[in-house]
Amino acid sequence: MPKFFVTTNQIEGNTIIIQNEDVNHIKNVLRAKVDDTIDICDCDTSKNYICKIEQIEEKNIHCHIIEEIQSNVEPHIQVSIFQGLPKADKMELVIQKSVELGVYDITPVEMKRCVVKLNEKDKIKKIQRWQKISEGAAKQSGRDRIPKINPIVNIHTLCENMKEYDLVLVAYENEKVNTLKQKLKKVKQAKNKELKIAVIIGPEGGIDQEEIIKLESHNAKIITLGTRILRTETVALNMLSIIMYELEMD
Repeated sequence: MPKFFVTTNQIEGNTIIIQNEDVNHIKNVLRAKVDDTIDICDCDTSKNYICKIEQIEEKNIHCHIIEEIQSNVEPHIQVSIFQGLPKADKMELVIQKSVELGVYDITPVEMKRCVVKLNEKDKIKKIQRWQKISEGAAKQSGRDRIPKINPIVNIHTLCENMKEYDLVLVAYENEKVNTLKQKLKKVKQAKNKELKIAVIIGPEGGIDQEEIIKLESHNAKIITLGTRILRTETVALNMLSIIMYELEMD
């Protein structure tokens, strides 16, 4: 059974009130009944509870907290994906699988070679949809938080934000020397357990040379992922898997 998320204001003493679309999912998809148990996470505090369903109403489900449980599913490093805007279905795949793999947050980026062009109204709608996809993936994979899908930024804003990270990695098909393995080896040696890593990925057409120069001037590390050219939606999953393995599995 998937984990359900609530906010702190939905918890009253030992009672948790589930609302919104989760009510329909529990009633009509899972067909849960009174006295069934479900897992609930307070996404404001990341606290997890085993709860018993006490009352099922049309718009609310009242659950009683049986016990608080300890969870260690969240990685101790924060990996943020900055994804050059690909076509919609590819972005949805990147979000879903990145959340499953442990991404901290995802920021769509407008780049020179992006095929997708969105107006301000469409941007708001996309972010709302993508946030729902993140929430669904977080529930299914048992996360203790819902990774945020940030507003769409341009390359200039991205560069201004890079100083927040301990390591900024840019996957670039024309790089032949510097590897992801080399860069991760250096941060492993530093033994910093609270690393903040940014991963920058180009859209379908790749990252423009001028953008690479700008990113490099802001201390980004340009790396190769090998001799094969990967699709944009594969790069995030490839890099996240390697980073989590190398830095989480020690």
